[in-house]
Amino acid sequence: MIFLFRLLGLLPLPLLHALGKLLGWAYYLASPRYRQRIAQNLPVGIPQRARVLRRHVGEIGKQALELAWAWTCTAAQIRARCHIVDAAGFTALLAEDRALLLLTPHLGCFEVVAQNHMVQESTRHRPMLALYRIPRKAGLRPLFESTRRRHGLLLAPADLSGVRLMLRALRDRQVVGLLPDQVPSRGEGVWAPFFGRPAFTMTLPARLALAHNARVVLMFGERLGWGAGYRIHWQALDESLCGDPALDAAAINRAMERLILRCPEQYLWSYNRYKQPPGVEAPPVDLPAGTSAPTAPERPA
Repeated sequence: MIFLFRLLGLLPLPLLHALGKLLGWAYYLASPRYRQRIAQNLPVGIPQRARVLRRHVGEIGKQALELAWAWTCTAAQIRARCHIVDAAGFTALLAEDRALLLLTPHLGCFEVVAQNHMVQESTRHRPMLALYRIPRKAGLRPLFESTRRRHGLLLAPADLSGVRLMLRALRDRQVVGLLPDQVPSRGEGVWAPFFGRPAFTMTLPARLALAHNARVVLMFGERLGWGAGYRIHWQALDESLCGDPALDAAAINRAMERLILRCPEQYLWSYNRYKQPPGVEAPPVDLPAGTSAPTAPERPA
């Protein structure tokens, strides 16, 4: 598998995306369970839902294969293929003497966001510490870690030791990145609305931000057509965190919704976002302030 991964990394990005699109449709047509999960998770009220679904199938196939490119390409290749929207504004954020928490949901190419941060002259002066889940297959751990670290990215495993590393980094006013829409384990999340449905949601992002007064920013790498590269968007969290786990989780979910609606076909709708983890009670009938109904996607500039 490692050999295949490195072999795929040698292919040009346009070819990987073309193969990924075919792979996405092949898997979609072959797996009724996969089709059912996407149908269940894709919001019923999302604008142009049928079009989003059709495009999503190919985009997720691209997402699967582009990992080989994102983890093996050179710094020069990343700089050539990635562009930060409002780079000056983001550089100004980095210039502040304040911790920065970057939240990158399963939208577009989330892996390229961290790699781009470490190779751009305007951002690399503040290295990123990224939380990651240790792969279940122990044999894949060296590959996952070495490829992610190659441009200087710092890694924190998704366990207690990793949380300590993130708290220390934020205390030192560093940059920390994590995926906020992974389903946490019992005791690490609360039920909060996500596109109008209860989703067991991490409390970690809000706790980290409040612990050291970190600025919270959401980011995603929009996948451009024909393998042209990625447009990286960012938006600061526009709601204040109050310290109530349920209310803060709902606020972050609302911010993620707005980001996802910019490019809904590139969100990982097949991810089992609404599952009930073992040992977690069913969601309460009354949740905190819910999310707004889906509106017409704001297309990135």
